[in-house]
Amino acid sequence: MTNTEIKANQNGPLIIVGTATYVGADGKKQTTSGVAIALCWCGHSTNKPLCDGTHRKVGFEAAEIVLHLNE
Repeated sequence: MTNTEIKANQNGPLIIVGTATYVGADGKKQTTSGVAIALCWCGHSTNKPLCDGTHRKVGFEAAEIVLHLNE
């Protein structure tokens, strides 16, 4: 069984720990290696889908949410 955690940090990015597959800005599918990655949640990153810290500059606000996915 694979465990993946997605945590929406308060006023920050989505942190994914575990294996996940996503489509990058270039349209290509990518799979995480199990190491934590930070995905943009504010929509302002210049490195989408990855977070570049822009949420701090634009005053992004969101509540913390944690999801645990078991496969």
